[in-house]
Amino acid sequence: MRIARLDTAAGPQYAVESDSGWDHIVDPFEESLRYTGGATTHNEAIFLAPVRPAVVLGIGHNRTLNDHPLPIQAWHKSVHTIAGPGDAITAVRGQGTVNAEGELAVVMGRTAANLTAENALEHVFGYTCVNDVTNVDQNAVDERNFQGKAGVNYTPLGPWIETGLPDPERVAIDVYVNGAAKATSGTFNLPSSVVDCLIYVTSWLTLEPGDVVMTGAPATVVPVEPGDRVDITVEGIGTLSNRVA
Repeated sequence: MRIARLDTAAGPQYAVESDSGWDHIVDPFEESLRYTGGATTHNEAIFLAPVRPAVVLGIGHNRTLNDHPLPIQAWHKSVHTIAGPGDAITAVRGQGTVNAEGELAVVMGRTAANLTAENALEHVFGYTCVNDVTNVDQNAVDERNFQGKAGVNYTPLGPWIETGLPDPERVAIDVYVNGAAKATSGTFNLPSSVVDCLIYVTSWLTLEPGDVVMTGAPATVVPVEPGDRVDITVEGIGTLSNRVA
């Protein structure tokens, strides 16, 4: 099932995809969906970031299989950096290289604390694409990832949430710049699995429905320049597209 958040004349609206378009719903995190009776056709749909989380977490030391034996680390990314499909990423100028990082993002569906390998995925609502934009040269002077990841629209999410991804540990991730393939990898190349990330994060922090965990960029890091169009394609979900300004 695909859940989106649409820009409508009445304001932001959650919706579930149907054969004819997008049927409006009250709250995607309720156990039983309540439909409002409204709908948006596929052609009319304007997608916003599919969720507005209270918490966005990134996972450190989780870029290539060569990252081990470094332990998992997590860091907060400001929710004020969230953007939707089509929103312009405002590159911070004069602060070094700007990288696009294509990743799988986990959207939590239940209150989650001290998760285990057996129950971690039961607490997941679904998955979406994320571009964890970074001024990478700031990493050397800011180990907490604040300066390099705080730019305007530095966390595009979308285009929707897929609740039925068969195996989050085995999805391909491709990054395109101006239509040219620049990186091809997948979650199968992450040194710490999606489940490992959820276990670690919830051993320290309780997550709530709608919170987002970015699971790492498995060799899907690509430098970008103002004027570039960046497409992040995650298998089984779709493509997230944004331009760099």
